[in-house]
Amino acid sequence: MQGMKLYRQGWMICLLALAGLVAAPLALARGKLPDFSELVEENAPVVVNISTTQVVKNKGFHGLPPGIEIPDLPEDSPFGELFKRFFGEGEAPIERETRSLGSGFIISEDGYIITNNHVVDGAEEIVVKLASRDEYTAKVVGTDKRSDIALLKIDAKNLPVARLGSSKDLKVGEWVLAIGSPFGFESSATAGIVSAKGRALPSENYVPFIQTDVAINPGNSGGPLFNMDGEVVGVNSQIYSRTGGYMGLSFAIPIEVAMNVVEQLRTKGHVTRGWLGVLIQDVNRELARSFGLKKPEGALVSKVLKDSPADKAGIQVGDIILEFNGHHIDRSANLPPIVGSTPVGERVPVKVMRNGRVSTLYVTLGELKEEQVAEMEQGGKEAAIDNRLGMIVAEVPEDIREALEIGKGGVIVRRLENGPAARAGIRKGDVITLFNGKKVKGPRHFEKLVKELEPGDVVPVLVQRENGPLFLAIRIPEEKDSD
Repeated sequence: MQGMKLYRQGWMICLLALAGLVAAPLALARGKLPDFSELVEENAPVVVNISTTQVVKNKGFHGLPPGIEIPDLPEDSPFGELFKRFFGEGEAPIERETRSLGSGFIISEDGYIITNNHVVDGAEEIVVKLASRDEYTAKVVGTDKRSDIALLKIDAKNLPVARLGSSKDLKVGEWVLAIGSPFGFESSATAGIVSAKGRALPSENYVPFIQTDVAINPGNSGGPLFNMDGEVVGVNSQIYSRTGGYMGLSFAIPIEVAMNVVEQLRTKGHVTRGWLGVLIQDVNRELARSFGLKKPEGALVSKVLKDSPADKAGIQVGDIILEFNGHHIDRSANLPPIVGSTPVGERVPVKVMRNGRVSTLYVTLGELKEEQVAEMEQGGKEAAIDNRLGMIVAEVPEDIREALEIGKGGVIVRRLENGPAARAGIRKGDVITLFNGKKVKGPRHFEKLVKELEPGDVVPVLVQRENGPLFLAIRIPEEKDSD
């Protein structure tokens, strides 16, 4: 019996020791989790709640019972069409007052405040509420739609001021904190980590966004993103969502970008950005191989706008921009923010790869204007490929040549079959203007260019479409088709 008792005691000691070994790392892990309480307490006073009043005009509706109004639906909502169909649309517009909420933060003791442009855009009245619950009517000093930054001013003194940090020092995986007014719940704190840096979004490619998994919802817009030292490193701006609410993807404007805009708004009243004048695309694995790059990198130039700074500097279609003003270009999305933040009129070096050789050109940047933005977004119009490649090409008709503004040369794809061209993404109606780095003069010249290639080669092809120019990479079949 005594032996059995000792045996059980031994097992108990082992189990307790094992439990201790498991519990120790867990306790250590819990001890390493950050405590945001002091950070929130110290920085909540610099965060403000912003409410705006705006008068909007909606088309009137008839056929509804008295006292019932059409709900405020998004433009692309299918329910909008449903209401129009069943209840009709009136003639006279109906004016109504709407209110919206946002956040901001104080950057000077005398009342300068940063928020998002979309928070105050079109507002008739802007009311700023401080953490002390004091309220002020704010004036708009200036706004910049492209960066989504607005600078406000309230008539106040001795205000608490946010400490500004550097987004460049942020590391992916680092803890960050947001304070704002989601859905009107003032001084709400949410935390997460930096998910990525330098993100380009379809809505704005001149801002290298900080991506986080901090919970951001309507009302957080314009509020600060803090690092663990209590410094503002970003301005919360957007979320990616399929529901309208938070889904784990939040985006903040780097504080350096925001302050550059603020400084220009305060001194000049508007914002200027550098302009290069090219259309670019990413370099994938196949394109990298076709251009002779060891790995996918850089920004591939698919169009150079006439008389642009790039055109004057000698940058050509097919060049791959590897470095701009000392900054390495890993992806095409890296280039626009760097160009935009470079002072207008500055002469900077641009390292490009052309025909397998790397050289440095010097470009003097112009000023980005709305008409240039529209031209770049609209793109141009160029096209695509060959016969041993599974397609038939022909001369480009004059009307298409004029519509696409491609000048002389090129070929149009008239017929496309299952083959290398189709697999590369070429479409019927594409116009091929550049093949393997050489300008296509016509169908016979194009046929000659294709015959010169060896089986297994991968070559770049520039195609022009209505939505803009595009490089594609075509792999030449290992075995030639029989004649």
